Amino acid sequence: MTTATTRRFLPDDLDASKWEQVEPLARALLDRSIGSAGDLDAWLRDRSALDAACSEAGARLYINMTCNTADERASGAYRAYIEEVAPRLKPVAFEMDTKQVEATERLGLTAGAYAVLHRDTKADVDLFREENIPLETRLESLSQDHQTIVGAMTVEFEGETKTIPQMAVYAESTDRALRERAWRATAERRLRDRDRIDAIFDEMVRLRHEVAQNAGFDTFTGFMFAAKHRFDYSPETCYAFHEGVEKELMPLAARFDAMRAEGLGIDELRPWDLSVDPEGGEPLRPFEGGVDLVAKTRRVFEALDPELAGMFATLGDGANTEGVATGEFLDLDSRPGKTAGGYQYMLEQTGKPFIFMNAAGVHRDVETMIHEAGHAFHSMLCAPMPLLADRNAPIEFAEVASMSMELLTLPHLDAFYPNPDDRARARKIQLIDHGMKILPWTATIDAFQHWVYDNPAHSRDERTAHWRSLIERFGVRGSRVAWDDSTADARDTMWHAQPHPFAVPFYYIEYGIAQLGAYQLWIRSMDEGTAVALDAYKKALALGGSRPLPELFAAAGLEFDFGAGTIARIRDRVEAELDRL
Repeated sequence: MTTATTRRFLPDDLDASKWEQVEPLARALLDRSIGSAGDLDAWLRDRSALDAACSEAGARLYINMTCNTADERASGAYRAYIEEVAPRLKPVAFEMDTKQVEATERLGLTAGAYAVLHRDTKADVDLFREENIPLETRLESLSQDHQTIVGAMTVEFEGETKTIPQMAVYAESTDRALRERAWRATAERRLRDRDRIDAIFDEMVRLRHEVAQNAGFDTFTGFMFAAKHRFDYSPETCYAFHEGVEKELMPLAARFDAMRAEGLGIDELRPWDLSVDPEGGEPLRPFEGGVDLVAKTRRVFEALDPELAGMFATLGDGANTEGVATGEFLDLDSRPGKTAGGYQYMLEQTGKPFIFMNAAGVHRDVETMIHEAGHAFHSMLCAPMPLLADRNAPIEFAEVASMSMELLTLPHLDAFYPNPDDRARARKIQLIDHGMKILPWTATIDAFQHWVYDNPAHSRDERTAHWRSLIERFGVRGSRVAWDDSTADARDTMWHAQPHPFAVPFYYIEYGIAQLGAYQLWIRSMDEGTAVALDAYKKALALGGSRPLPELFAAAGLEFDFGAGTIARIRDRVEAELDRL
């Protein structure tokens, strides 16, 4: 979104991926005097305009790289940016942060509208160390290496070349032998890059520990809690979440496992038995290709809320397969060379969110589409805020925006599932497999990262042993699976398929916090009506990151609590809904 301030301060032809064009603007901000509240407001708006331009420049390069990791031009342009431009931006950003903190404190403007901005910026100033810039640059390059390796993975199966996401189709087959062959083929392909991925992670752990020590922290854990502005909870709070999940959810998960095994007519679950319908239903096939996915998703949002439907309609029709280069805002279908996962990335200057995913035609893709659309709604609802910093909500609440959409749209899946039995099944999948069971997986990934960075000198064998202990504690997304010698290596490297520990360390507990918030909003929709829940949802999202995290939850009528008591209350309500279904 281009504001009058943006037009006044930034040249119309600015290319913010070029340091020689960014530096004079940054220096002009650093040289400008700030003598009043009005001066500070104007300075902040101009800085925000420059930050938005730089953010979008990096975003476009990243998006095009992830959409085709085999494109040497796109990959080279992104690598050049992170190695040549980003390292120059960081010390200048530190200088501007320092100037901003000094002016805010001198003018007595640390409370009110500037409170969260000042708190976060001061934390960033305290953390900055120039000697960390080359380490962070190297870490970004390693993350790109990991994405390139994953993006290149394909499987020769049943006479065809398949991407890893496309292999997910077979996990839902009622043919158990076919499921097993597909699972083993995928696992074998992943294991071919085991040493390369482990080597990348080994170097990441070493570099991250060095970054933390340079900043005065004993461990990377403490550093990241400060860097992520986690002012409202601590590592101990996370440990309590792990224990709450183990105590309150694992018995329920065991009940689900028993029902699944009984339905499948087997004595114990194997890793290829976790996605098939336990009642023998054929795999859900909700759409064919990105265009069909978008058309049906639009109908879901039209049934839920006309305003949200209108926002979604501005993103494109789902036909685009060339990243952001074409001016489209969706790239959805899985294809060779595309990196794993899904994300929403806001183009801060354009004012449009870009959604990336790897659709293969399965139900999980429907949830991913709706999830990322929730992020897009968040980005668009707070886009009018003049300061970029105020638009950037904490991840713990950003994920409420996306996870709430997964739950609030459950009554409106007719476009994907005209058969009522299929709709009921889709609701059960969401509430069990992609709702309740996301919490044990969240605990697994979060606990793993805590151990890794609290023990930075660990060996690969020690890391594997600890990962194995977490699988024993929380299962595979909450399911207890029987392993043997032929499947043990795949179990021990399951975390390799999770992009977060590589690209965004310590980003995972947010899913657990947000899932509990999303469930609370879902309960409000049933108790008070969908209109009430959606009104609270939109008002809270429009606040962006301008309020502390507990206040954002409160704005949506939610409790900011992820302890055992909250987990138990939500579990009981979900069980009641499942019994009703």
